Amino acid sequence: MPLVKIEIRKGFSLEYKKAILDGVHQALVDALGIPDRDRFQRIYELDKGDFECPPDRSHAVTMIQITMFPGRSFEAKKKLYQNIIKNLGENPGIGGNDIMIILLEPPMENWGIRGGQPASEVDFEFKFDV
Repeated sequence: MPLVKIEIRKGFSLEYKKAILDGVHQALVDALGIPDRDRFQRIYELDKGDFECPPDRSHAVTMIQITMFPGRSFEAKKKLYQNIIKNLGENPGIGGNDIMIILLEPPMENWGIRGGQPASEVDFEFKFDV
């Protein structure tokens, strides 16, 4: 049940933003084995003055923060990073140097889901130890 927060600069089309959302989601499905329907994603658009980055980045700079349950292997995380870079490079055409990804993994007891249950007490149909 990853929660995805994507920050980009303002000025991109709906198709561009949808391609980002689709590319990140597909990478999560392929690398971590999450169910395809498990899609919690948000895009935040910022004015250029509210989004500073190094001068060697383009206007397409994209920051991706994924909050997810702990338990994935280092190899699965590397595959996730590589899949995101590949997918977003293909569509909408963002260069790898313009993409930054960070994973946050709060303990399962810090997630209140499905009517207020701690995630540590919920039986999920997918595995975290990939």
